[in-house]
Amino acid sequence: VQLQASGGGLVQAGDSLRLTCQASGPTAGRSSLGWYRRIAGKEREFIAAIPWGADRPWYSDSVRGRFTMSRDNPKNTIDLQLNNLKREDTAIYYCAAGSAMTITKRPQYWGQGTLVTVSS
Repeated sequence: VQLQASGGGLVQAGDSLRLTCQASGPTAGRSSLGWYRRIAGKEREFIAAIPWGADRPWYSDSVRGRFTMSRDNPKNTIDLQLNNLKREDTAIYYCAAGSAMTITKRPQYWGQGTLVTVSS
């Protein structure tokens, strides 16, 4: 699976931003897809995923209620709507693909990352 993320940028605290990831490849349509982020000085962390065949996303506690993930199966894209952004959300955001068992822990495939910077 190949993954291409876009939509990052510089915003102010309280603003919203929408990230998009295009998945491609012969197994993209049957893969679980998700989002991670790496905050400077910290390990990459899981934030959201929609497993293949699931009807609702999974979220980490750190973003539940502020971030919303969606998936367009015919287009093989996933979006991440980031609302009420905080300075601590500044990070490189990655889309990822894997199985339902691995997508929240050790995805097999990674996109290149897109930088989100939140200023006060």
